[in-house]
Amino acid sequence: MRIGELAAQAGVSVRALRYYEEQGLLAATRSSGGQRHYPEKAVDRVQLIQLLYGAGLASRTIAELLPCVDAQVSTPESRATLTAERDRIDRQIAELTQTRDRLDAVIALAGTPASGCARV
Repeated sequence: MRIGELAAQAGVSVRALRYYEEQGLLAATRSSGGQRHYPEKAVDRVQLIQLLYGAGLASRTIAELLPCVDAQVSTPESRATLTAERDRIDRQIAELTQTRDRLDAVIALAGTPASGCARV
């Protein structure tokens, strides 16, 4: 499939696909005219990349993990990386939960008159 088709099916921009290719996360073959062509499984690959980016992983980390994903193997190094990333996400979740709880407390005060407060 061509780059525009992959972008549409995966729900990403063509620019994102080019970036993934530059980072070594996604590979394409080239036609004689220089057009990129991707296999059907590239949609799943792009969605996995998007998921990992969404979780906050850096492109370097993703590039290190993808060969293990492709080979369907788990090495001590890949498990350590994934564990560290999971722990980082857990910390972020805890911080976001605290922030939400603070916002809930402020919301609960709604209607309490106070001078100098912004009226939004």
